[in-house]
Amino acid sequence: MIDIFDKLVTDLGPLGKHSHVTEDYFMFPKLEGEIAPRMQFQGREVLTWSLNNYLGLANHPEVRKADADAAAEFGLAYPMGARMMSGNSVHHIALEKQLAEFISKEEVMLLNFGYQGVVSIIDAVVDRRDVIVYDAESHACILDGVRLHMGKRFVYPHNNLDNLEKQLQRATKICNETGGGILVITEGVFGMSGNQGDLKGVLSLKDKYNFRLFVDDAHGFGTMGATGAGTGEEQGVQDGIDLYFSTFAKSMASIGAFVGGDKAIIHYLRYNTRSQIFAKSLPMPLVLGALKRLELLKTKPELKDNLWKVVNSLQSQLIEAGFNIGTTKSPVTPVLFKGGIGEAANMAMDIRENYNIFCSLVIYPVVPKDVIMLRLIPTAAHTLDDVDETMKVFKAVKLKLDSGEYQKEEIIAVTK
Repeated sequence: MIDIFDKLVTDLGPLGKHSHVTEDYFMFPKLEGEIAPRMQFQGREVLTWSLNNYLGLANHPEVRKADADAAAEFGLAYPMGARMMSGNSVHHIALEKQLAEFISKEEVMLLNFGYQGVVSIIDAVVDRRDVIVYDAESHACILDGVRLHMGKRFVYPHNNLDNLEKQLQRATKICNETGGGILVITEGVFGMSGNQGDLKGVLSLKDKYNFRLFVDDAHGFGTMGATGAGTGEEQGVQDGIDLYFSTFAKSMASIGAFVGGDKAIIHYLRYNTRSQIFAKSLPMPLVLGALKRLELLKTKPELKDNLWKVVNSLQSQLIEAGFNIGTTKSPVTPVLFKGGIGEAANMAMDIRENYNIFCSLVIYPVVPKDVIMLRLIPTAAHTLDDVDETMKVFKAVKLKLDSGEYQKEEIIAVTK
């Protein structure tokens, strides 16, 4: 028998094993100053492409005023208590109604956090008789929710409809024996690759199989569709999504989340979603701030238009210059290179130290061992000049990578 803590200090996990490389530089980096395309990192200004501030609302003057006014009037304590017990308000209800109308669902339930919300929704919807079928590239919150499921779960390769149908056939056979049902889970926009879940293709299988569809559209809400109502709107299948989830942490630049669907199902979730029943309600500044953000999302289409102007310029220039941006069909812009973890770190450090560009470095196990991903998140606050500056840097570092300049046995020291 061992001390259970022994394994925690000897095996730090797939990401923790790199924590010796200057913590707060690669892992837990500190971006300081006003939330904007240009912020402070390690004491100097950098052009940053790592903030999920898609519509540029984080520092919008109307948003800042709404947040400040709400905090001054209510503080962070009100309402005090869980929503079911003493934490409800007319403003929470108003936000739910406006969100439901915007995403074309009968009803919406607010959630304190996106991650715990998804985990808890999955737990509330299925029991041991049911089968979950989910996309292999689903977000960690979905995977954790699936892991809690006591029944069968089947995974299908990303957007592979032929394999999805095979998993639905397996699931149908089991449910015919257990008396359970099938929940299919996918995403609207996948946060790493940027490509869209094939919602239309998944829903086409409903003609043959009896299942319900849960879509996590964290990166699609506010960015996709004619009005910004999300990837279901973009693909013309919003009505077919049984449970539509999104978060305030991306386009809304805040904290919180919501799930929408038929009135009877949302009513059930209000009484059975444990992460909301046993947690304090969303503080009033977050609720009133979300109301203002939603108002701007609905009344200022130029925010989304500006976002896509930057997205289209960045992605088209990357493609024209021969960069691999995968299969993205959203603002999420992965730039893929061949190389190991050492090369990845050296290249990312060069970009930050010598070119003053900050973007997220994604390494194994999120991507294969021989792949380096630099993930760019364009926002409405960026300019086309920012895109041009970034392109010059990426062209320069690609030449260095191809020439072997970043091939070192150990990661170079961070300049202090």
